[in-house]
Amino acid sequence: MKKIFAILVSVLFFASLSLAVVGCKKAEEQKPAEAPKKGNMVAYVIGHITVKDPKKWAEYRSKVPATLAPWGAELVLRGIRVNVLAGKHVHTDVVVIRFPNTDSAVKWYSSQAYQALIPIRTQAADMDLVIYESTA
Repeated sequence: MKKIFAILVSVLFFASLSLAVVGCKKAEEQKPAEAPKKGNMVAYVIGHITVKDPKKWAEYRSKVPATLAPWGAELVLRGIRVNVLAGKHVHTDVVVIRFPNTDSAVKWYSSQAYQALIPIRTQAADMDLVIYESTA
């Protein structure tokens, strides 16, 4: 009888231990994702563009890459709208530029080199320019 009791206690112990481990794992899975740390955030400058003067636009586009290099920025994409799947989107073109952080993006925009291009950009296109932060 003592052997049966010892086996039963052992089985119950291991069963409860297994359930506790499974419960902990499920609790971990349900934890909300931690917010990314501010220091690890990269910044994306996204421009939504409608070209007014193709010649001026070509001039502006050719000069922008030189303004990006000092800030560690990378031109990710330049594209032309194909379809608007939902909502309204008045612009025809887009540009995405990745910066190491928001501070670099703001300093690039405020730099003398980029500010010198704004009059050309204004003549060339209507543009909405926005900074977004991301972990990737």
